[in-house]
Amino acid sequence: MQEPEKVLEIRSVDRSFGGLRALKEVSLHVNRGEIFGLVGPNGSGKTTIVNSVTGFYPPDKGDILFEGRSIKGMAPHRVARLGIARTFQNLALFRGMSVLDNILVGRHIHMHPSALAALFYWVWAEREELRHRDIVEETIDFLQLQDVRDTPIEIVPLGLQKRIELARALVSEPRMLILDEPMAGMNQEEKEYMARFILDAREERGLTVLLIEHHMDVVSALCDRMTVLSYGEQIAGGKPAEALSNPRVIEAYLGTKGREHAA
Repeated sequence: MQEPEKVLEIRSVDRSFGGLRALKEVSLHVNRGEIFGLVGPNGSGKTTIVNSVTGFYPPDKGDILFEGRSIKGMAPHRVARLGIARTFQNLALFRGMSVLDNILVGRHIHMHPSALAALFYWVWAEREELRHRDIVEETIDFLQLQDVRDTPIEIVPLGLQKRIELARALVSEPRMLILDEPMAGMNQEEKEYMARFILDAREERGLTVLLIEHHMDVVSALCDRMTVLSYGEQIAGGKPAEALSNPRVIEAYLGTKGREHAA
């Protein structure tokens, strides 16, 4: 049987902030086409891993490879151009702009303005602009955002804002999508919608997904494999059912009493 292709590899990564060691020798890999869960209590190091992968906080030690190429220390815009897109735990949408314009921002890595293109706008630039618009409109349809496409972002409900941020990531046409707690603050119905869209994006667009979450029901339903962190250390991994039943995971989430109750 052929070995799965590793899209992302994190090798013995350490990261400290002052005297706080946020990641301690973390190693994991994400195979092409899978949804990989990264879970843990608040402060366990999940977002630090995301920021290390995307170039915001380079690792102090270890290495990070994307499609076999080291991206350790690479600037965020260069990581994005390689085909990695992300959403943020705290929404990073632009107030004063419409939903459509916020999503269009996600096309920036594919825009290459030049004086020559401007001079021959009707031949080159207009064609390029129409292509960007087509991709944005297709993504709006895909995520069922037609009813709010022209709405100012600041009056859109939180659940829809999370979907809009997903749309902005998708229009960059990534090969790997990193979702940092995409369902935080959502009610059950909104979570179910988002879960369906993530699955559809994986199937229809051939995406590999790294999903950072603390909703265990979401992780169990969506992820093929997962790793659990606690205080920067890996304490369990594997299939969701196996990892989540690990006594160390139960203790990390519920404490000793919770572990005794689960037993």
